[in-house]
Amino acid sequence: MGAWEKPIDSGKIPDSNTHFDVIVVGGGPGGSAAAAYNALNGCKVLLLEKEIWPRDKICGDAVGGKSLSHVKELGVLDMIESTPHYVVDSIVFGSANGSEVRVMLPKESYEKMGLQSGYALPRMQFDYMMFQRGQEIVRENGGSVIQDFSVHEIMFENENGVHKIKGVKGRIGGRKSDNDELVFTSAVTIGAGGYNCPVSRVITELHNEPHRDDDHFCGGYREYWDNVEGLGGESGAIEIHFIDEVLPGYFWLFPVQGNRVNVGIGMLISEHRKLKKSRKKSLKKIQKWVIEEHPRFKPRFANSTLVSGSEKGWQLPFGSPRKNAEFQPRRVAMAGAMCVGDAASLVDPFSGEGIGNALLSAKMTSKHFDKTQHTDGFTDEAAKEYMADLWDALGSELKNSKTLQQVMKWKLLTNWFVKKASKKEEIGKMMSEMIASKESQKMLWSPWFLMKTLLLP
Repeated sequence: MGAWEKPIDSGKIPDSNTHFDVIVVGGGPGGSAAAAYNALNGCKVLLLEKEIWPRDKICGDAVGGKSLSHVKELGVLDMIESTPHYVVDSIVFGSANGSEVRVMLPKESYEKMGLQSGYALPRMQFDYMMFQRGQEIVRENGGSVIQDFSVHEIMFENENGVHKIKGVKGRIGGRKSDNDELVFTSAVTIGAGGYNCPVSRVITELHNEPHRDDDHFCGGYREYWDNVEGLGGESGAIEIHFIDEVLPGYFWLFPVQGNRVNVGIGMLISEHRKLKKSRKKSLKKIQKWVIEEHPRFKPRFANSTLVSGSEKGWQLPFGSPRKNAEFQPRRVAMAGAMCVGDAASLVDPFSGEGIGNALLSAKMTSKHFDKTQHTDGFTDEAAKEYMADLWDALGSELKNSKTLQQVMKWKLLTNWFVKKASKKEEIGKMMSEMIASKESQKMLWSPWFLMKTLLLP
């Protein structure tokens, strides 16, 4: 049994009606990090997780270099490196006409530029370590942690015409009677519960704004396979393929440890619905065809084995800008609440990577919440400052990722792009940094840089 497969003792359950400085709803990487950062900032934190560890999380399993500074800061990097994982040293991009470019991520060169390549490992393993360390930090600083807790109500009040979230109500496990209901209040509640987070839903509902837009939601389907030809070991490439049968999405092959590979498809839900109307194919059926029939991939899976029970689908909320939205990518904070990661719709529209942005937003919540300043509750003004700061940090990157996503929808452009990338070093560097860059690489996202890179000979 691996270290990440054992139960986690998260301590005593606090009494109902206990007040906290911060409540975090969701114990994934974003929630665990938000809880830890706020606890380190002197706050009494309650971290709530609806599952019981260990638990699986459906994902592509890539942890970009952008995430690693936060992972190290919270004391998790050494834990990861002491367990089986895959070091990403390159990225292969393939197009519909068979063109491929392999973007190398040489360790020595990246260290000179202040960059880090990424890792790939199952989310069951990564999330376990993030939660384990997060709950330790919370409890060491006077807070509490509850697993198997289902939030069924986000409490709010109207104060002088302004709605303010005040806390949560919920139950542990299968308990259903009113006597089993637990109530917790806080100065700020942080939503980290994924694409359908109850905190983010209430924030948008209270402001009469849409929470979901299928043009900005991606459907994903994942399987684990052993012994896929050309992949495996301790380090090497991850692969992203833009092929006819999957466009306007992509097919990925991400080794995670040993000879095991995360194999999946991602596609905008709005585009997949158009595809289903014309071809009547689920992502699962499309992937089955690619693996069993596609001339480029069939030979690579000839001697491979599907890991039984690993076939799962999920959704990702992209951080691409939305039309007529007062706050981009959508409203993710209000008086009494902030959201992080997927709950804040921060997944990169091109690469599909979301952990880096989740950790960045998690740390940012501790910058914007001050338990002394916000004794009467996190203010609406502070919420607006958080949203502005968040978009200032990520907006340029997310907008340009959306542009690249749109380019990849068109086969001829995709073929041209990959062919050009194979011949032009700047494009290869840009594509690798979509996953591997630190926040300091702001130059990458300037419109002039993109125009010069894509259009000039």
